[in-house]
Amino acid sequence: MRTAKAVNLGVLFLIELGALAAVGYWGFTRAVATPLTWLLGLGAPAVLVVLWALFGSQKASYKTRGAVRVGFETVCFGAGVAALFAAGATAWAVAFAAVVAVSKALAVIWRQ
Repeated sequence: MRTAKAVNLGVLFLIELGALAAVGYWGFTRAVATPLTWLLGLGAPAVLVVLWALFGSQKASYKTRGAVRVGFETVCFGAGVAALFAAGATAWAVAFAAVVAVSKALAVIWRQ
């Protein structure tokens, strides 16, 4: 059981990175002028990083707990899923959403 919990912690970290990659991918796949593409591709993940640093990380300035934490994570990881859908990567969006749902459910059950 200890190994499964450790693996889930790794998966939780990877889904955080996956959400960043997804919104970056979305930004770089927009059919807009090149400077705006770069702004979206780098700016969208930067916004998520700042939000995560302020509210989601272990050393966050404003810790979230309970229902607020669930809502915050839903918005952050949901942004990754929505970005993949918007970029046309529907299968990846569904797979990412499934991994997030299973991993977060296990995290709640195991109090991670």
